[in-house]
This record gives sequence, C-alpha cells and structure tokens, in this order.
Amino acid sequence: MIYKDSSRSVEERVEDLLSRMTLEEKAAQLDMPRGVEYAHKPSDVHNCSVEADSGFDFQKIREIFGSRGVGFVHDTYSVPAVMNRLQKYFVEETRLGIPCIFTGEALHGISGTRGTIFPVPLGLGATFAPETVRLVGEVIGRETRALGMHEILAPNLDVAREPRWGRTEETFGEDTCLSSKMAAAIISGEQKDGALDRPDAVASEPKHYCVHGIPEGGTNCSAARAGEREIRRDYLPVFEAGIREGGACNVMASYNSIDSDVVMCSHKYLTDILKNEMGAQGYARSDWGGIGRIRRLHHLVRDDRDALCLAIGNGLDVQGCDLDNQYFEETLVSLVKEGRLPMERVDDAVRRVLRMKFRLGLFERPYTDETAWEGEIRSQKNRDIALLAARQSITLLKNDGVLPLGESVRSIALIGPSSAHQKIGGYSAVPVGYAIPSVYEELQRLVGHRVQIFQCDGCPITEGPKTEYYVEGQPHLFSKGEEEIADCMEQAVEIAAKCDVIVMVGGDNTITSGEGKDRCELTLAGKQRELIQKLSQLGKPLVLVLENGKCVDLSVEEGCCGAILAAWFGGEFGAQAIAEALLGILNPAGRLPVSFPQSSTRLPCYYSMLPGGDLNFMEGTKLARYPFGHGLSYTSFSYSGLKAELISRDPLRVSVSVTVRNTGNRDGEEVAQIYVDDVDSSVATPPLLLKDFQRVFLKAGEEKTLDFELDEKAFRLMGLDYRWTVEPGEFRILAGASSRDIRCETQIVLSAGDIAQGS
Repeated sequence: MIYKDSSRSVEERVEDLLSRMTLEEKAAQLDMPRGVEYAHKPSDVHNCSVEADSGFDFQKIREIFGSRGVGFVHDTYSVPAVMNRLQKYFVEETRLGIPCIFTGEALHGISGTRGTIFPVPLGLGATFAPETVRLVGEVIGRETRALGMHEILAPNLDVAREPRWGRTEETFGEDTCLSSKMAAAIISGEQKDGALDRPDAVASEPKHYCVHGIPEGGTNCSAARAGEREIRRDYLPVFEAGIREGGACNVMASYNSIDSDVVMCSHKYLTDILKNEMGAQGYARSDWGGIGRIRRLHHLVRDDRDALCLAIGNGLDVQGCDLDNQYFEETLVSLVKEGRLPMERVDDAVRRVLRMKFRLGLFERPYTDETAWEGEIRSQKNRDIALLAARQSITLLKNDGVLPLGESVRSIALIGPSSAHQKIGGYSAVPVGYAIPSVYEELQRLVGHRVQIFQCDGCPITEGPKTEYYVEGQPHLFSKGEEEIADCMEQAVEIAAKCDVIVMVGGDNTITSGEGKDRCELTLAGKQRELIQKLSQLGKPLVLVLENGKCVDLSVEEGCCGAILAAWFGGEFGAQAIAEALLGILNPAGRLPVSFPQSSTRLPCYYSMLPGGDLNFMEGTKLARYPFGHGLSYTSFSYSGLKAELISRDPLRVSVSVTVRNTGNRDGEEVAQIYVDDVDSSVATPPLLLKDFQRVFLKAGEEKTLDFELDEKAFRLMGLDYRWTVEPGEFRILAGASSRDIRCETQIVLSAGDIAQGS
C-alpha cells in the first residue's frame, strides 16, 4: 500500500489513503474527543490531565469510534506511556491504522502538570527580542513532543487594541510589525523550521484567525467592526507572517464576526484568503463551541445541523471539542449523502488532516519514547531560557531615582498581594513537584542578611472564597480563586512606616485577567489603589511592581510612586527577574507592547490610530500615559547619524542605519525602533508605524551603528482601489526609543521610477 511506503511523497501517500477511506472514516478524521473523558485516572490538580499510571475505557472508545479511528485527541496531558496506550488503539485496532494527533495548549509552555513555564506572550512581546522568542518556541516544541503531543493550539496572533479585553495577555501586543516578527520567531522555533517529523518539533496552530483583538465593548468574542483596509493592513499580516515566514499550516478560527461576516463559516476568510491567498496547507479548526455559536449566538441558522453544513461547506475543516462526537460524525455523513455538503469539500478537509499526519511522521513513528521526556522537561537549559525571557521582559515605566535600590538601604517593606504569591498567568501548567518562588523569597535569597525584609500582603486582589471560575463551562478554561489573602492594610502601613524603602507588588490574577475575564475598569483590582495611596502618605521611597496581563490605569499611582516596573506574568522565573531589577543586578530593557492609557475612560489609546480626530477630551489628552515602545533604563542612550538610502528598486529595498551610544555609567540594553511616516498619501495613514527594531547591548560609553533593511511592505498602502501600492513621494524615516520618543529623523523620496511595477 502506497500510504505505508515512506519512500513515496506525502501527496502520493495522502491520495492513496484517501482513496481507501469510507465516508464514515473521513468524517472521523475531522473529529476530536477529549481524552480525559475516557481515562480511568483523571488528574486531581488539572482538569484536562491524566495520571501517569492511567488506563482508558477502551470498551467505551470502541462503542463510540469503532474501527473508524479519529483525527485528534485533546486534553490528555500526561506522560508518553499514557499517550502510547491510547495511540495503540488507533494504530492497531482500526481498519486503516491511522494514528491520531495528540493536541495541547501551549501559549507560554505546554499546559498540564509538567513543562517549563515562560512569561505570558505579552511579556514575550515586551522583550522586543525575536531571537529569544524563537528559543522559547524551540523549548515548547521539544517539551511538547517529548510528552507525546504533536500539535499545539498556539500562538495567539491577535493584535490587541482593546485594552479591556481579558485575553490581551495571550498576545504579543498592539502592533502589527512587532506581532509579525514574534509570530515568525516562535512558530519557526516550535516547528523547527518546518521539519515536523523531528522528535522535538510540533505543529503550531495560530489563533484566533483573524480579527479577534478588537471586540466591540471589550468583551470576549464580541463582533469586530473593521474596514477592509484596516483588516489587510493591521491584522491579516500577522497571520501571513506566521504562515509564510514561520511555516504554520493550520489556524484556529475565531468565534466572532467581522463586519457581520461570521468567521467560523466565512468563505472569504477561511477559503479565499487563508487557503487561496496565503496558501495555508493545513486545516482550519473551530474554537471550542464555535460551530454551535453559529446558531446560538450569531443566529445564522436554526439548528446545529445547518451550522455544521455552513461551517464545513465554507472552509472549516476540523471541529474543536464542540458538538458531541457521534452527532458530529453522523451528521457530516448524512449531509454528504443528502447532497448538501459536497464530497469534494470533505475530501479537501481530510487531505489537510492526513497531510499533517504524514508530515509529522506519525505513520512511521506513532509512539513516543517513554523515558526520554524525564531528561527534557524543565531541564536546566530550558529553565535558563525561561529566566532569560523573564529578565528581558521587565519594563521600567517610571523612575525618579528610586531604583535600583542602593547600598544604603537596610530595610525593605515588601507589601502587596503578589509579594509572596507569584502570579504566572492563564493557560499555564500547574506546578507539580516543585514550587514557584515569590518576590519575597527571591529578594531574601539575593540580599541575604545584609538587608531586612518585612513582608505583608496588605489586601487581596480579588475577594471571596477560594472557588473555581469557569468560562462557559469549558473544563480547559478555569482558574482557581485568589489565595486566601487577608485584608490587613493597617498592618502593612505600620510595617512600611519602619522601613527605608517600600516595594508594593500587585496587579492582576487569573480572575482579573485572562479568557473571559474582561474588565471595564483598568484600575488595579480590589483595594490595591487605596493601599498604595496610604503607603505613599508615609513619605518614603515607594516602588510599584506590576504583575499584569494587560495595560493598567495608573492615573493615581504615577503621582504616588517614585518608580513603576511592569513585570507582566513572568512565568516560573518572574520573581527572580523582578528581584534582580530592584537591586540593579539586572538593568531593565523591556518595552511596552501595548500602550497604557491616561485612565480607564480614555480609550482607545494605541499609538497607530488614524489622524483627524481631536487629541483632547474636556478632561485632557487622549494620548497614552505610557505609549507603545516605552521603557526606561538605569543608563541613558543617544541617537545620531540616521541615514536612509534606496539600494534596490526591484524588489524595493531601503537601507537604514543609526548610531546608538550608551551615554550613562552603567552597561545596558537599548531597543532602537524604526518608524515610517507616509507624508503624502491618497488614503489616510497613521502618523507613524513601526517597521523594524533591534535590541542591542552597549557597555557604558560604547556606541554601535545599527543597520536595518526595509522592504516594500514598509512603504505600501492599500489605495482607493483596494490594491496594495507604493505611492511615489516623501517618506519620513524616524528612529527613537518609543513611538513618542523619536530621537532623529530623515527622509527618503521615492519616485515613480524607483518603484517596480506591481508594488
């Protein structure tokens, strides 16, 4: 049989296997059950995990899936021996022996109860270091595959421009250029540059295709109101980078509608753009419950049967734990037999699934080594990369000279609900067999007996019993309630009054930030602001450290605090990075991947808004308090000698260079950012757009000339005819330390002769 012959091409094997399949077997390949539902020993600490010695109810599996097999199995986080037990059924007890793809969540490390925990993607975005993010992707790929899983439902490539949206923490931020570079970096790392059959590679599935980061009103899954130019300029390029540069084959379709077009059943987005324009070779999967939402929430059809027909017919390929498995498969079969769903469409969907299974090498190696994972999971090398990412993500927003804490400091009041309770963000693994240290523990370790540290929580982030919060009842989307933190504000103030310096550590938790955790107020939750105000009245140096999953309204805190650090959810080494930054062991160089507003009411505030509106409300400016790209250092940098030169007409290439000098007395890193402004254009364009950046280390007094190369995409716009074009004229080239801290600029004029036909 050709499909079993590894010497034949993937496409030959796909076509041979497809020709042998019954309609029922084809429907099964588009289906995905939750493995934990068939396990004898589900985990007590993670709803989607399975104990290492668990077996499965194969009688129940035979009753439901018979000899047809299944395309995917999700929610079976465990060890390879468990995966192999289940895989053996599909390989040895089904008619064609088609292996399943084990699927898992891995936004910042593989979920479950094992795996290295990295900073949340928003923190990774703050690094402005694609090379580090690629390393993170490499680890995620190695650990995921070592545990017996082949595919991850990540990364999240939404461009987050709605600050109230809880899922901001899952994204790389508000900017298209930054998000695109991070997308290509992490996916190429996870997929090992497309060598998916390697034992350390996984298939990535970017989500939520394709305009999910601007939900109306800020509530999750709400409609996106965006024009064609905005979609093509700001949102689609990130997915295109993930597919064309990163090598991703698959996507997860978003729940929402875009200009009333429901993505889950949109021929335009799933077929015309994703598959025909971008050339995605894999499948489009529904987000959890997405097919049912076509009926329940979008009201396009009267029943789930019609919803399934609409979705699959228009380009959706795989269901993501949505409809009951038997119902899904039987309905799909009947829709084809009735002539409502073309066989050609089903065959196309199945081809895409089989193609991925052959590329992953599952027909040759369906089973995973059952012992190798122990030397891979959370290895020293992997944890070193997690620490590097945490360090690079630390972003200094304000500093009146309070930081770093000097040798004269003999006592520190460490206050706040996150000071002794480290926050790691949503979609994280649950630590089992080890503890994640807190800022209190890390500070104690670093200062030893030299400095006295007095810790007090002060107040909780969220009050109430220790409960489990579910998102629409989905078992993989839950968070435990706040640790039992007492409201002891007066005690915290008393302790702080006796110390030299006050460090307040607060921010978000998994109840105030994450999927389904949208907020209309961006102020610090609970009584944190009140606590900060009382601490500030002591007149002592006050540092605010934020463990946050999105931007924060700091309209009061900015005036109260001498220094503010945004540390995001830093993963398992977040506390160490914070402690090092406080003490000056680490010189912060993270930059804001999202703008921080003046207040919760002055939205939106992303830096690349189109011009034309008033920049002021009656209450004051609508410009961000801390803009995109902002981040301070314990040293200072100067920029000079900015040059831009046309070096190629076809293809269009412009070289840009700028000299950056460390003008302070400390070594440090600077993130040099290159922006472009199309001065005269036929359609309105943002005043400036990030087009490239470099993170560079400079010793005190050292300078380096940084070289950049901008291509046609840096200068193009979508014209009045809705076609991409580079219009002749003047372009400002700007270099600076943030979107609002431009240090020097030059210009380049592109004539009609400089621009190749078709640009």
